[in-house]
Amino acid sequence: MDLGEEKLNEHHLDEKEVVDVVVRFAGDSGDGMQLAGTNFTQATALYGNDLSTFPDFPAEIRAPVGATFGVSAFQIYFGAEDVTTAGDSIDVLVAMNPAALVTNLTNLIDGGLIIIDSGAFTLKNLAKAKYESNPLEDGSLDGFRVLSIDIHKQVLAAVEPFGLSHKEALRCKNMWALGLVMWLFDRDRSSTTKNLKTKFANKPTIADSNIAALNAGHAYGETAELPAGIHVYKVPKAKVAPGTYRNITGTQALAWGLIAGSELADIDLLFASYPITPASNLLHELATRKEFRVNTFQAEDEIAAVCAAVGASFAGSLGITSSAGPGIALKAEGMALAAAAELPLVVVNTQRGGPSTGLPTKTEQSDFNMAMYGRHGDAPIPVIAASTSVECFDVAMEAVRLAVKYMTPVMLLSDGYLANAAEPWKIPQADSLPSFTVTHYDDPADFNPSIRNEETLARVWAKPGTPGMEHRIGGIERSYDTGNISYDPTNHQKMTELRRAKVDGIAKDIPLQEVCYGNDRGKLAVVGWGSTFGAIHQAVKRAVAEGLDVSHIHVRYLSPLPRNLGELLSNFEAIIIPEMNTGQFIKLIRSEFLVDAEGVNKIAGQPFKIGEILSAIHKKFKEIREEV
Repeated sequence: MDLGEEKLNEHHLDEKEVVDVVVRFAGDSGDGMQLAGTNFTQATALYGNDLSTFPDFPAEIRAPVGATFGVSAFQIYFGAEDVTTAGDSIDVLVAMNPAALVTNLTNLIDGGLIIIDSGAFTLKNLAKAKYESNPLEDGSLDGFRVLSIDIHKQVLAAVEPFGLSHKEALRCKNMWALGLVMWLFDRDRSSTTKNLKTKFANKPTIADSNIAALNAGHAYGETAELPAGIHVYKVPKAKVAPGTYRNITGTQALAWGLIAGSELADIDLLFASYPITPASNLLHELATRKEFRVNTFQAEDEIAAVCAAVGASFAGSLGITSSAGPGIALKAEGMALAAAAELPLVVVNTQRGGPSTGLPTKTEQSDFNMAMYGRHGDAPIPVIAASTSVECFDVAMEAVRLAVKYMTPVMLLSDGYLANAAEPWKIPQADSLPSFTVTHYDDPADFNPSIRNEETLARVWAKPGTPGMEHRIGGIERSYDTGNISYDPTNHQKMTELRRAKVDGIAKDIPLQEVCYGNDRGKLAVVGWGSTFGAIHQAVKRAVAEGLDVSHIHVRYLSPLPRNLGELLSNFEAIIIPEMNTGQFIKLIRSEFLVDAEGVNKIAGQPFKIGEILSAIHKKFKEIREEV
C-alpha cells in the first residue's frame, strides 16, 4: 500500500473547519426524524453554536410508508456567527428512504454529503418514490459525496441483545443515524442519552436499545473505513452575550410570554382553545403550567372557545384564545363582540397555508387581511406580529399589556414556521420585565360601565357582582354617557369613532420604527413583518457586504402602525416588501403612505430562503442602475 492509499483509508480522522452548516434529517413520518433532529439541536446548543431549526411535517397523520407526501424532515442551520434562518441549501442530508432522497435532493449543494440507509432502497420503496432505477447504482448521485450504509442491518445487530421484535428494533434506526451525525460534527451524546432515559423511563429496555443504537452509529463513524471526502466537521462556537440560555420554540415562547404577561398584570388567565394544526401545541404547553395563574379549557368548537375567553374577561380574568386561519374565521363574531363590549382579549393566530384546509402543516402569512379587517362592522383591533421564535415571548407579553390597558381585543400573528422552529434564548431576569398591574375599578360612587380613562379612552373594568357596580354589557350598541343600550344614530357614530380613536391612540404608546440593519436613508429598504425577518436580515447583511446601499426595516406593530413609519420609508428611493402571501401588507403600505413599493411574494408553504431575497435585491439594483 502506498502513502496515498494509506491516507485515503485514514481520511476519516481528518477534520474540516467550517463557519456554518445546514443538516437535514428526512425519512418516513414514522422514522423519528423530529426526535433525532431535536436531540441533535440540543447537543448543538450545548456545544455553543448559534442555530435555527425548521421541523417540516406531512399533513397526513400516518401517510403510507415510503410515500413522498409522507416525508417528515427536520432541518437545522448552525454556525459560529448569527443564525436567523434554518438555512438555504443543505450541506448534509440524512435520507432514510428513497422518498426522503427524491423530495430533498434538489436542495442539496453540489458536492454535498448524503447519508443514505441503503437497507430501505428496496424495489417497492423505489417504485413508491417513482424511481425507475436505483440512484445508488445508476450514477445519478455522482455529483455528491454519498455514504451508503445498510442502517437496517447495523441497527438490528446493535440492539440484538435486548430481545426486541424486528419492528421494535428497526424503530431505533433514527438513533443510529443520529449517532453517526453526532460523530460527524463532534457532538456530545450525553444529553441525548439523558433524554432517552427520561422519555422511556417506564420502558427501560426501549431506552437502553435506543442508547445502544446511538452509540453504535457513533462508533461506526469512528472505526469504519469511510469513502474519501467524509470527514469530521468542526464548527467553532458562536460568540454570544454571557447569560443563561436554552433552546425555545415559538410555541413555548408564546406560552411563557402569556404566563409572564399574566404575572406582570397580576391577573388570572383563562386560555380557551380548540385543537387545530399548527396552533394546538400552545394549549398543550399551557395545560402543563398550572402552577401559575393559568386555567385551560378545550372547548367543543372554535366559537365556544372565543366566547368562553370573552366570558372570562367579563368576569375579571384575562381571556385568551388561539387558532389558525380556518378557526380564526370562526372566531370573528366573538372578536367583534369583545370589541363592542370593550373587553380585553388576546387572540393568537398561528398562520398556515390556506385557503380552507389548505396546507395544515406548512407556513404562510396569508391571514394579514383577516387580522386587520376580518370582522363585521367597524371593529378595529390592535395587531402585532412576532418575527422570530424568541421574539414570541416579548410579543405575547406586549399583547397582554395592550389588551388590559386599552380594554380591547388584540390579534397576535405567528405562523407555522415560528411555532415549530427553535432558537437559543437568553433567559431574561424577572425583575427586568416591565410591570403593568391591572387594577379593577372599585369606586361604586356614580358608577357606570362607560366611565373612561381620558388618556387611553379605555372604559373601566369592573368585576360583575361587586357591590354597587352591578352592570350589563354586550354586543348591542351602548350609550356613550351611561352604558345603557342605545339605538340613537348620533350615539352610534360617536361610539364607532371612539373605538377607532382608542386603537389609533395606541400609536403613541408603542416604539418608533427603527432600521434593523443598515442606514436610516438610502437607495433601497427591504421592509418585512413576521417570520420573514431571518431571511431578510441575512440577505441585507450579505448585500451590504457586497457594497450595496440597502437597509432592513421590520414592522412589529401592524395596527396601528408606528407613527414615524411613513417618514422613515420616505428616506429611501425604492422599497421592496417580501411576504409569504400574494401581497397583503404591501397594499396597506401603499395606501397609507403612497409609496411605490414592490412585492416579493412566495406562496409555497415554505419560508423564504436567503438567496430568494438577495436575488430580489440584486434585481432591484439592476433596475435602479438602468434607470440612471
